[in-house]
Amino acid sequence: MKNALIREDISSKEIVYSVSNMVIGFGILTLPNTIVRTTVSADGWIAIILGGGVAVLFAWIIGKLSVTFPGENYHSMVTQIINRKMAHILTLSFALYFLLFVSYQIRGVSTITRLYLFDNTPEEIIGLIFLLVLVYGAVGPSIALVRLNLLFFPIVVFIIMLLLLLNIGSFNVHNLLPVFKSDFVGIIQASKETMFSYLGVEIMLFYNIYVLKKKGVTSSIVRGVIVSILLYLVIFIFVVAVFGAIVAENTLYPLAELAKEVEIPGGIFERFEFFFFVIWLMTLFSTNVMAFDVAVLALTSVFTKISKTTLIIILAPILYIIGLLPSDLMELRIFAGWISYMGIVVAWTIPALLLVIVKMRRVNRHE
Repeated sequence: MKNALIREDISSKEIVYSVSNMVIGFGILTLPNTIVRTTVSADGWIAIILGGGVAVLFAWIIGKLSVTFPGENYHSMVTQIINRKMAHILTLSFALYFLLFVSYQIRGVSTITRLYLFDNTPEEIIGLIFLLVLVYGAVGPSIALVRLNLLFFPIVVFIIMLLLLLNIGSFNVHNLLPVFKSDFVGIIQASKETMFSYLGVEIMLFYNIYVLKKKGVTSSIVRGVIVSILLYLVIFIFVVAVFGAIVAENTLYPLAELAKEVEIPGGIFERFEFFFFVIWLMTLFSTNVMAFDVAVLALTSVFTKISKTTLIIILAPILYIIGLLPSDLMELRIFAGWISYMGIVVAWTIPALLLVIVKMRRVNRHE
């Protein structure tokens, strides 16, 4: 008898929370630094909106493709749209993309955790512990991971808002000036980097197996991206207003430094950044366990005779080794860039082409 969790579908609220949580992930720490490199003052807000607009477009496309085949996974969609062989190729590409994503995140988490929390603990140990936690979470039901966002995401948003509120005294409007001084090329470059930060919405192509009703699915996915856009905007403006564009440009993790700036009267929290990081790690766990889960779902849809648990055990050491390959932060950035470009092609462009084929052929087995 199947677990009751597997028989149930996910609600619109769960879709919004899952998409938002998946998108913000690690990028919430690094985005301000990335944007101010090619823009002047606070003009990066334009790039956030432009990149967000592109992300909303692809979120709409992914939503439309999903509702065309309610209750189907990505492999099944491609099989019906093109053929089974192409479904294998595209699904395996998706799996590779998400596995590389998880490897990068494991390394990123270990690096920043050692930098701000456990400076005497080797990155290899921190990464291994984080990976073991991901393995523990991934062996459970997929729908349980989706529903975990109902618990984690509101807490994370509350902590971010609290962090910004506690820094309101350091908010300097003059750091946001002058406006509209960035050139067109700089805005476009920043918009490209911002687009990478919106990758993650594509998880719905696989969690679509739990979406049994068409109504509200596309709008829920789009709303999830819009929530992320608003969070990015508020965080970026606060970072620039508090530190200024020059400091933000030379600070690898501006939001983390913003947490270190917090001073609460009475000494309630002597190190607020420790509290912030503990909550933020909840987001990273949720983001990465979903990415790991989606990669495994993709592989099990191709290799149907291999169990989910077996695949997780096989993949875990591979992910760990790949995460250790970059020797420094520069190589880690290059690695992240490769993954981002791969995501744009595999997770956004190809589904868009599939939707075009669907509209041309009117492939919809439910009509």
